Amino acid sequence: MIKKLLCDFHIHTTWSDGSLPLNQVVDLYGRAGFDVICVTDHISDKENINEENAAFIIPTSQCKNYLEALWNESKRAWETYQMLIIPGFEVTNNIKHYHILAIDIKEYIDASLPVDKIIESIHNQNGVAIACHPHIKDSEGNESLDLSKYLWDNHDKYVNLFDAWEIANRDDVFNVVGLKKFNYIANGDFHEERHLYSWKTLLQCEKNTEAVKKAIRDNTDVAIFLFRKSKPQLHQPG
Repeated sequence: MIKKLLCDFHIHTTWSDGSLPLNQVVDLYGRAGFDVICVTDHISDKENINEENAAFIIPTSQCKNYLEALWNESKRAWETYQMLIIPGFEVTNNIKHYHILAIDIKEYIDASLPVDKIIESIHNQNGVAIACHPHIKDSEGNESLDLSKYLWDNHDKYVNLFDAWEIANRDDVFNVVGLKKFNYIANGDFHEERHLYSWKTLLQCEKNTEAVKKAIRDNTDVAIFLFRKSKPQLHQPG
């Protein structure tokens, strides 16, 4: 019987706004026993780039180098941990309020395109398109940020275009996705080490990129899993 694969498809490094460099992220997930990860650093539309956030977005001119770094690191991850790395982007538009995960991407995608054209671009590369954090996100006590408000406000229009929607992101669970019975996955939205311990996806398929993508698209034998650090033994009174 094929074992379930522990997966996280929403991960950021210092290529964009993550706190750890790529090699340290790979080692962190590899040592934690993950089977599949997708690194999805931010690319953004030009309207969304300013002096404050330019350092946290991959410049268009660096996207090829970013993808090459992922491909090179994937060899080490497989040899060291038997962990599969899939290259990706988080296509980010904070002006129009949508964030889209592009999984298994080979080249740059224009983040200023309309949602349907972004999804078309992802699919033209044989990639998988995920609507990420599609509802209110406030589990860490921050002011609520509806980062993909546009996607949810127009979910009837896009439901059949996306391959799946995040039903859980970090510690948030989006019940609306489950109630609508949309295809789903769960991700950690990793930016720093503590985000490793969050909602993840379990897939029952072979450990290769095409099988993983098919499992997401088919959305059968998919489970979500709350990954937590082991708790210390509590002292029992004698």
